[in-house]
Amino acid sequence: MRALVTGGLGFIGSHLVDRLLADGWEVAVLDNLLTGRRSNLAHREGDRSLELVEGDVRDLPTLERCSKGCDAVFHLAAHALMRVSLNDHRADLEHNIVGTLNVLESMAANRVRDFVFASTSALYGEAKVVPTPETYSGVQTSLYGAAKLLGEGYASAFAEFSPLRVWAFRFGTVLGERCRRGAIWDFTHKLMNDPRRLEVLGDGRQSKDYLSVSDCVDGIMLGYQKGGERVNIFNLGLQEQTTVDRLADIVIEETGLPDVRKAYTGGARGWVGDNPVVYLSTERIRSLGWAPRVSPEDSIRATARWTLKEVGWKGR
Repeated sequence: MRALVTGGLGFIGSHLVDRLLADGWEVAVLDNLLTGRRSNLAHREGDRSLELVEGDVRDLPTLERCSKGCDAVFHLAAHALMRVSLNDHRADLEHNIVGTLNVLESMAANRVRDFVFASTSALYGEAKVVPTPETYSGVQTSLYGAAKLLGEGYASAFAEFSPLRVWAFRFGTVLGERCRRGAIWDFTHKLMNDPRRLEVLGDGRQSKDYLSVSDCVDGIMLGYQKGGERVNIFNLGLQEQTTVDRLADIVIEETGLPDVRKAYTGGARGWVGDNPVVYLSTERIRSLGWAPRVSPEDSIRATARWTLKEVGWKGR
């Protein structure tokens, strides 16, 4: 079996590549290195089952070359910077919509049947139903969520007029080693600049489901192997919620800094598009046998410890 993983040098993508190689797949990785890093797969150097290609999903000819001979494409390449999108309104269009269409076009040209798509819980907006099921349709609150919803729609439409089969996984907040963005990364850098004060965006009461990357990858692979519909859509999240305030406390504990004062910017949202409550129903993926093994607190602590090591934290 051979797979193309777009965005395979990114955080989740590199962990998925590790899993595919461990399961005996040959893997081609396509990454433009804007946020991905070769160091994420440096431990795979010399692996003859792995091919790394520097390229962009906005480049259709490159995609057609990379997807040739593949059994499946795992599409994780994306522009996921919601706050950037507030000013750059074309970023999600070009990367997440045109890029996804190019992936689908390349698959059609090379007769690749299986499309596995990294989607997002952001497409639910500020959901009025919690836990939120896959059938819920919300008002869009970010260009990122809107673009991912459209990507799912394009893939589903392709499945109607071609042999394509689709698996879309809507993640909550995923944590783990190699995660170089998000609250833990931001908090760590803020504390490096000022070890006595930590700015927390919003009121700190935002409630999230912090899923470990190992559980996320397990869910992707299990859903791909057992989801038997033409179009399969799965939430991947936790039943246990954690506030941003608690996450900040854990990061502070891991730094060992005494007497850190938290300062809140105020409001229910950290920024436009930051949905205050993310609580996903996971009954559909659990019915196939998936269950997360890492608690949110363990995932937060492990990510904080890796981040402190990554940034060269020496304590205060």
